[in-house]
Amino acid sequence: MPEPIKNIVIVGGGTAGWMAAAMFSQYIADKDMQVTLIESPNIGTIGVGEATIPNIVSFNKSLGIDEVELIKATQATFKLGIKFEDWYKKDSRFFHPFADYGLTVDNVEFHHYVNRLKAAGVAANIQDYSFACILAKQDKFAQPNPNPSSPLGDYSYAYHLDAALYAQFLQQFSVKKGIEHISADVCGANLAKDSGFIESVTLDDGRTIEADLFIDCSGFKGLLIGDAMGVGLEDLSHWLPCDRAVAVQTELVGMPTPYTRAIAKNAGWQWCIPLQHRMGNGYIYSSQFIDNQQAEDALLSSVEGKTINSVRQFDFPLGKRKVVWEKNCFALGLAGGFLEPLESTGLSLIQTALSKLLTFFPDKSFNQYDIAEVNRLHDAELERIVDFLVLHYKLTKRDDTEFWRYCQNMPIPDSLAHKLEVFKSQGQIVMYAHESFEEASWLSMYHGFNVTPQRYDVRAKNVDVKLIEQRLQQIHSSMSSAVNQAMTHQEFINKHCRAKSDI
Repeated sequence: MPEPIKNIVIVGGGTAGWMAAAMFSQYIADKDMQVTLIESPNIGTIGVGEATIPNIVSFNKSLGIDEVELIKATQATFKLGIKFEDWYKKDSRFFHPFADYGLTVDNVEFHHYVNRLKAAGVAANIQDYSFACILAKQDKFAQPNPNPSSPLGDYSYAYHLDAALYAQFLQQFSVKKGIEHISADVCGANLAKDSGFIESVTLDDGRTIEADLFIDCSGFKGLLIGDAMGVGLEDLSHWLPCDRAVAVQTELVGMPTPYTRAIAKNAGWQWCIPLQHRMGNGYIYSSQFIDNQQAEDALLSSVEGKTINSVRQFDFPLGKRKVVWEKNCFALGLAGGFLEPLESTGLSLIQTALSKLLTFFPDKSFNQYDIAEVNRLHDAELERIVDFLVLHYKLTKRDDTEFWRYCQNMPIPDSLAHKLEVFKSQGQIVMYAHESFEEASWLSMYHGFNVTPQRYDVRAKNVDVKLIEQRLQQIHSSMSSAVNQAMTHQEFINKHCRAKSDI
């Protein structure tokens, strides 16, 4: 019989390390297995990725974490989606909600009816038929009913949270459940001469910690997957133009919005992420078109509220590990690579990578076919995310700076080019396997960047234009009525999950 894994070592804390520890604490509850997390007391975490997507809600729920307790502990606010400003053209606005649009009728997707109205000369904005969009427009929030009476009420939400506080929360959660926590620096890994597997890691105090499986959460450095195992990065900078960032925290001005703001700038874009106690701000940009000081000046001149910390600069490699699982080493978070935070996929990729690892959890034989399958699935997921991110830059009509002119003319993956051409032709949304973003997300981008199909689904012609107008008005009226009864985002937080002011 295969010999089971007995010991797991996680190298690195931060969000990735403690998400892994929390997940493993559930997994090992009924098993003879020990998990140890080694965290450096001298290396700080990146800790600026404060926006999430909806699967973080299911992740916390799967751990049995109380949502209200989590929100209070992390100073979190709610996120219905992302508001994109100045991306298509200057002074343009559109919203990417965690929700579908309208209803599918007679097996024809809703947007085809909207496109038919437009073709008939009737003004129609698809965002008027998303409950999440209407809520966000009025800075309101309501938790979706788990069993909505109508599909129109089916939407999702995520969080804006303090990444450092989230890691602390998961640390306390994990240690209580039996995860061993060692505070020390890892000096290096010791490999078996015959197999090349990691046998142990050596700490700065001289201790040697052995394990069967090692999880590398050491950040960009990739102490295990890179330094020890020799797995390099596949460069993705030819697809993703922004390679640096500056970030600063400011006092919160006004009420926190139930969405992230992504504001296109001269050489990249700026994020505004509201927490209960402060605002997270950052400018992610291309070093080909602007230098660090110019970026810092641009950020500081545009933020609202008094700064509460010094500006931090980040220079990151745009790429992914050639494999995230090599022998008995699994890379997680930044150790596995970095895309960019435009659609808040950082924590999601940690979660989905952990899910793949647990689905194909090894024994001590480390079946190579299982490892290869996890690497294949991970690559496919990242390729689809890259497609979605590139779309944001490629579709711009801005030509006011060299950066945006470059984006209009830059090469794109063949997989994305195919998607675009099919939508432009017939309005059909192509979906590949292992997509992280659903059809509605792609539709949000196509609509926001004013990509108008030449045709629409011919079956939409079976419904009279006047009847389509009437049905759409009914949908919008129904949604607007429900939104009018909702609390503002701030009122909802005050009533249900206000954090202590001294955190």
